[in-house]
Amino acid sequence: MQHQPVTAMLVGLLALTLGAWAAEDWKPHDMNRPRPPVRDPGPPSEKEFAPPPAEAMVLFGGTDLVKWTRKPKAKDKDQTPEPKWKVEHGYLEIVAYSGDLVTKEKFGDCQIHIEWATPAQVDPAKKGQGRGNSGVYLPGHQELQVLDSYQNDTYPDGQAAAIYGKYPPLANVCRKPGEWQSYDVKLVQPRYDAQHKLVRPCTLTVVHNGVLVQDKVDLGGGATEGTLGLQDHHNPGHYRNIWIRKLTAEETK
Repeated sequence: MQHQPVTAMLVGLLALTLGAWAAEDWKPHDMNRPRPPVRDPGPPSEKEFAPPPAEAMVLFGGTDLVKWTRKPKAKDKDQTPEPKWKVEHGYLEIVAYSGDLVTKEKFGDCQIHIEWATPAQVDPAKKGQGRGNSGVYLPGHQELQVLDSYQNDTYPDGQAAAIYGKYPPLANVCRKPGEWQSYDVKLVQPRYDAQHKLVRPCTLTVVHNGVLVQDKVDLGGGATEGTLGLQDHHNPGHYRNIWIRKLTAEETK
């Protein structure tokens, strides 16, 4: 009888350990994965939609796409590099089946700001991944998902502000369809030693509508620079106020 409390404690600890392990053992796009809590981000502050800082490179300021090129699909008959997305009313509109957009320049450690909106008119037949689907291809790394996740259920690692197929956001802070939203991103590229061994993985922090949703998540190794991309997932959507700033050595520590 004296050993029962100890045995029970060990069984309990084992259960907790196995439970914690199982909680992280999710396959990509598992619909059984727990949903991030829904939080109201509130109205946007002046800081959220502020003009870019002086040292930033403006990638899209509302008038042209001179810093972008088209990335057609391999099967597309039209392989021309000229962007086909519309620029009007100060924003960028996705043209379905016209190809992704990528920057002409590559970037390493950087801060990225992007504002986006899904269509105000919601098609009731469109649900899950079929509603406002697009994405931001991070320089050299995975996709930061863009999606209408306002009262729209999908797999957690595919909702807005998820690192697609890997990390759900810490919270669902999507605004209503048609309302402008913001991503503020800090991307610190991986570091390698002289023998090309990974000594520090790439890390990513994302603030969505003023709320921290990805906190220095590990993106592993891979490239140390790359282009910034916007995805044509054949869904309508808008982008505006896109800028990027190279991080200083102090900011990457």
